Amino acid sequence: MAAQYYHFGRHQISESEVFYTTQLSFALVNNRPVRPGHVLVCPKREVKRVADLTADETCDLWITAQKIGRQLESYHNASSLTFGIQDGPEAGQTVPHVHIHIIPRTAGDFENNDDDINDEIDLKEKQLKRRLDEEERQIRSLGEMAAEADEYRKLFQ
Repeated sequence: MAAQYYHFGRHQISESEVFYTTQLSFALVNNRPVRPGHVLVCPKREVKRVADLTADETCDLWITAQKIGRQLESYHNASSLTFGIQDGPEAGQTVPHVHIHIIPRTAGDFENNDDDINDEIDLKEKQLKRRLDEEERQIRSLGEMAAEADEYRKLFQ
């Protein structure tokens, strides 16, 4: 049986990196997380901008993000969540496929809460773009990401 892949922009994502799916969305571990539990939720259909999502895709994406956030917040003993979207290249979007960042948060994890987390996401996105441009996508090993995805899959069984 052939392995299943998901598409994230021009990149193929192995099913081993995906830990949750619905009919319209999928969630994957992040190859450059800014905090433990930093994951992405994407529509299955490659859509560049939020305005291009259908109503059903929008609802499914956010319901999925809500469900995943709830579980990861508990799993990581966090007290809050950051949900973030960079919608377009000028907003810092490096992969032209809508995706929601979900980041479990704890007290004092960043000195200047909103500014620092957004700066860190922007920095990681810029570093990722440079790596993507150099065809060096894998920052963490596939094994590391697969192990994390396996742990998260257990949360949704």
